[in-house]
Amino acid sequence: MAIAETSGALDPVMAFALVGALGVGAQQLAWRLNMPAIVLMLLAGVIAGPVTGIFDPARDIGALQGPMISIAVAIILFEGGLTLNIHSLRDAAHGVMRLVVIGAPLGWLTSALALHYGAGLDWQTSAVFGGIMIVTGPTVIAPLLRNARLSRRPAQLLQWEAIINDPIGALAAVLAFEVVMVLNTATTVSHAVSDLVSGLVVALVLGAIGGFGIAWSFKRGKVPEYMKVPVLFVALLGVFAVADSMLHESGLLAVTVMGIAIANLNLPSYGELRRFKEHATVLLVSGVFILLAAGLDFSALSRLDWRAVIFVAAVVLLARPFTVLTSLLGTSIPWKERLLIALTGPRGVVLVAVAGLFGERLVAMGVEDGALVGPLAFVLVAVTVVLHGFTLSPFARFLGLTGAEVPGLLIVGGSRFTAGLAAALKQAEVPVLLTDPNHGRLRAAREAGLPTYYGDILSEAAENNLELVSYGTILSATDNDAYNTLVATDLAPEFGRDNVFQLKREKESRSRHALPATLGGKGFALGQTHSELEMKMREGWQVRTTKLSDEFGLDQWREEMPGAVLLVVIRPGGEMRLINSGERARGGEGVRLIYMAPKEVDAPPSSKAREHERDADKPAGATGKDSGTVPLPKPAGDLPQARLQPMRS
Repeated sequence: MAIAETSGALDPVMAFALVGALGVGAQQLAWRLNMPAIVLMLLAGVIAGPVTGIFDPARDIGALQGPMISIAVAIILFEGGLTLNIHSLRDAAHGVMRLVVIGAPLGWLTSALALHYGAGLDWQTSAVFGGIMIVTGPTVIAPLLRNARLSRRPAQLLQWEAIINDPIGALAAVLAFEVVMVLNTATTVSHAVSDLVSGLVVALVLGAIGGFGIAWSFKRGKVPEYMKVPVLFVALLGVFAVADSMLHESGLLAVTVMGIAIANLNLPSYGELRRFKEHATVLLVSGVFILLAAGLDFSALSRLDWRAVIFVAAVVLLARPFTVLTSLLGTSIPWKERLLIALTGPRGVVLVAVAGLFGERLVAMGVEDGALVGPLAFVLVAVTVVLHGFTLSPFARFLGLTGAEVPGLLIVGGSRFTAGLAAALKQAEVPVLLTDPNHGRLRAAREAGLPTYYGDILSEAAENNLELVSYGTILSATDNDAYNTLVATDLAPEFGRDNVFQLKREKESRSRHALPATLGGKGFALGQTHSELEMKMREGWQVRTTKLSDEFGLDQWREEMPGAVLLVVIRPGGEMRLINSGERARGGEGVRLIYMAPKEVDAPPSSKAREHERDADKPAGATGKDSGTVPLPKPAGDLPQARLQPMRS
């Protein structure tokens, strides 16, 4: 039976299922509505918990709730550590160091001041709670960054700060608590210091041993491929449990160190491990926030008064900006990025979990203000999550620190066809970037003034130099079918499989050369191969743009241009869609079509198609006889040699 007859409690299995359904459902709904997922997860938890009483974590899960949250946070921090590759930092490294070395102690001080003078807590409670407030919530930052599509450097700064300062904040609270315990109990200073130092040393050593041990065993083939994720998971739990048993909350430091070590040891299976952890983290973040919101006690919040508002305002508007701006003084980071980071400080579940624990311990020692720590932590988390969830993306766009308003197209492979397609997209004001590891194939595109990148799109240099956040779709169109398949397969998890396309392979129709559906991208250009497209371009085919209207729809265009190959459809709002092989496009008022057309089906000058070609690229209010035909660059062989440099962000 799902519902207990005596108390109305949910069966634990049903409770776990409800947590998963609410968390994942909130994230799916947020994606559909283009809203911050964190906000909907908090709302779903509050409705299911204190509002309706359907789910109460303390009643339905009981003693398992605390360990579950602790393990979930440990896994989230470990996955965050896996993303912290030192080589990816580049010009953000100095800023990250400042935010950790200067920002952590300064944030501790400013948070304690806000608690004492804003919330009215005594200095003992303010010191303990202020240490916890160093954290900016990796459980919150990751979903916010995914939704906001920030530029690379501010995203790196926020991500690194959140993950590294998270265990530091928890340990700062431990340090402050040890001091308070010495002042209020018979515990000696030497004993408290000994416990603290030994716990930190054990955490650092265990984290390093765990990371290097996993890397060594994986590289030497000591673990079979199918056992790598289970072994990693068990090692992670072991490191966390042993370190936490030595010093409470030091397990968070240990698993973070373990993740960073693995991220920087060049494991061949690093990609698969990281993707698995990312998937697990999505589930864990969802579950943790549902538990957090569902366990909210309105009676505890009733203890707060108007000073809680002053406290939250002081943290958001004074303590956080002062800490960040002071820490980043003298760096080369632009002021716009400093301002964005200074006004972005969401707190997460680690703050609530650790604050609740130390609040109870302070009350047990006779510190009455400890009872306010938990409610204040929840209010701070709720306000910052909602505030930054709705403001981060528009504020970043206002500062010019996001990707393009409309996600563009990344084209891999330089040729006459791709240069013509890129030129058409550029005329339509769709962001486009043409890349190729062969600089000679980019000459025509560069001569035409198209954005290019010379290098391998799969290289670490490309990842560090390119703002891939501006591109939502990728087309792999080189003359190497195997490379096209590799690019499409490797980048599919990042772009989404529905947004990865490649040209048809030359021998795809033969059964012995057919590939499974898990490899490669979606078809494009009506199943044309690279050689077929290039042959058409040499025969005089052109890439054109036509704008549809109520008088001239898609069916009429097809009648007048029967031999055309439809490539891209651009909706009035700027949304771009590559046409998959066999896909039926939809027309409408204001829709733009980008297509290839041969000379023999060229529309007569008086036709509707020709009129709409002239209108397709005409600025608003302009007049003239501009053709919608995109002028093709000269063949690469006709251009002088040019020195090519990688595009810098």
